[in-house]
Amino acid sequence: MAKKLYRSQSNKVIAGVCAGLADYLGIDPTVARILFVLVSFFSAAFPGILVYVILWAVMPSEY
Repeated sequence: MAKKLYRSQSNKVIAGVCAGLADYLGIDPTVARILFVLVSFFSAAFPGILVYVILWAVMPSEY
């Protein structure tokens, strides 16, 4: 059975995007958050806030 990509409602800090991605990828949500911030900070070609807002709007909620 395939895993579904969703925004987490139980393990969210802002909108649950990183926690949902972490669950989908099978990693710890804290690691996903740290990686997202580091990639956003160190890569000028990766507009992290814009990507986060787009994922917030596109990803369905957990429930």
